[in-house]
Amino acid sequence: MDLQQEIDSKRQEIKSDSYSMSIGEWLSLYENEEIDIHPEFQRFFRWSGEQKSKLIESLLLGIPIPPIFVSQREDGVWDVVDGLQRLSTIYQFAGILRDEDKKACKPLVLESTKYLPALLGKKWDDHSDEKNSLTQTQRLLIKRSKIGVAILQKESDPKAKYELFQRLNTGGSIATDQEVRNCLLIMSNREMYRWMRDLSRNESFQSCLSLSDKNLEEQYDMELLLRFLIFRSMDDSILKSIPNPDISVFLTNKMIDVSEKGNFDYETEKEAFQVTFRILSEQLGGNSFKKYDHQKDKFVGGFIVSMFEVVALGMGYHYEKLNAQVNVLDTVKKIWKDTRFTSSIGGGISTRKRVQSILPLGREMFHV
Repeated sequence: MDLQQEIDSKRQEIKSDSYSMSIGEWLSLYENEEIDIHPEFQRFFRWSGEQKSKLIESLLLGIPIPPIFVSQREDGVWDVVDGLQRLSTIYQFAGILRDEDKKACKPLVLESTKYLPALLGKKWDDHSDEKNSLTQTQRLLIKRSKIGVAILQKESDPKAKYELFQRLNTGGSIATDQEVRNCLLIMSNREMYRWMRDLSRNESFQSCLSLSDKNLEEQYDMELLLRFLIFRSMDDSILKSIPNPDISVFLTNKMIDVSEKGNFDYETEKEAFQVTFRILSEQLGGNSFKKYDHQKDKFVGGFIVSMFEVVALGMGYHYEKLNAQVNVLDTVKKIWKDTRFTSSIGGGISTRKRVQSILPLGREMFHV
């Protein structure tokens, strides 16, 4: 297939439309629950009060706003693919924004801006504080302002909205691969996301990781949980066929596939997770995934992802036969003496090659 044929083929997979809509129409969509802005995304997007105030300033001054990208679902509701912060800022300022539990959010109070310093302290419409409220004329000015919408129609390739979301958001307000994945998971299977979020807060799991506040803020514990769920029982044939170059893409695609198939065994995976980390927490705690220094006869340093992969995934693979009698410390000592492990974690070793090498080793080491 030559380039033009590839272009023609892929273009047929994307059905789209675009036009402008007034802020009043955007408000009406939200109030009628005809648009889903995914309120859970708020934990990943980080707009400041200054950024929000600048958006309202732009609307008042007639400065063009970038279009909102949405994907039309089978039920006709629009999923917001890009534009969450713009829309949620408008909804919060108008006093109609709800959080993920459908509770009303505190209305936005504006800050001073470069061109409109008198916006300081202004609200949309507060009858008890009319002096600091916009006038009817100013509110209508905003409601009649327009923002474009680009729509991925429901006839498009189902994976198109995920691809679009990644392209538009990677490197922007979302900082890490896992934060992007969390948003994709919310879009594809909100209940699975909430199940994973709750599981990631497991006390034994957190005590074994001993992650920094920065790692936790960037959702690294969720990424480790995802690795456990995806790789724990993966067939060797699939493990060996992981494509180049970046395992991160593979992890994202597998997550979406699992979330959409509807046959994920929540109970089995939860049990495997709980058994694994209960034993680790009891025996090694915060040393579970650190380097063991044989010369010093103690654990040193911080969290090592390769240790997580060989220990947690090795134990998880055999979770049904594991019990409190398994001596994890002795096995960890053997791992750090095994050249198959130490030669797979040095510099220049790709994540893909490392995973393909040490996952089978972990399964072997913890074989009961």
